[in-house]
Amino acid sequence: MTTTLPLFPLGTVLLPGTSLPLHVFEPRYRQLTVDLLTEQLPGRAFGVVAIRQGWEVGTGNATALHEVGCEALLRDAKPLPDGRFDLSTTGGRRFRLVDVDTESAPYLLGKVEWVADVPAPAEVAEVLPLLVDGAMGAFRRYRQAAFEDDPVVARTEMLAYSLANDCLLTLEDRQHLLEERSEARRLRLVRRMMHREAGIITALHAVPAPIAELGHLPHRN
Repeated sequence: MTTTLPLFPLGTVLLPGTSLPLHVFEPRYRQLTVDLLTEQLPGRAFGVVAIRQGWEVGTGNATALHEVGCEALLRDAKPLPDGRFDLSTTGGRRFRLVDVDTESAPYLLGKVEWVADVPAPAEVAEVLPLLVDGAMGAFRRYRQAAFEDDPVVARTEMLAYSLANDCLLTLEDRQHLLEERSEARRLRLVRRMMHREAGIITALHAVPAPIAELGHLPHRN
């Protein structure tokens, strides 16, 4: 089954269950926000998809998009002067782009199919607690190397996303986690990423900003 979802291409990756603030100033995304608020688009939801080639700003500047994106649920919209908005959003379901409509609206419309995890075999489900402990241990090592603290993170079915969102990872890392359909493999992936980044931070004695993320804070269209 497919559905139509308005698209908001960005130079970053939204992960399920995580928050993403957006500053909207381009006319096409102002119109998208108005359509969401007036329920011209039902569900107050749109799709955030990472740009593979191109740039965020300007019509047609995003020449290629990643195939898998994440639904953004609009939580709050603060109107600003000149028709701009500050949005608060939360990541929802993952989707795969089937087709993109560039003609029917000022913004892109995607034909998408929802992406779910593949159920874990019994033998994999049995070791999930160990994978959770391993991911949490790697996360604590990263945080201690980067920020010298040890924050409390709730253990949920979206733990890998939550850990990744609290760390400086590249777009490619985040996209890899978004596309992975096995919870066990996501936990292994995020554990390796945390150990890798902690090693880099320890060696450099500094927290490097990921090149893929530079210029996207705060996130804008």
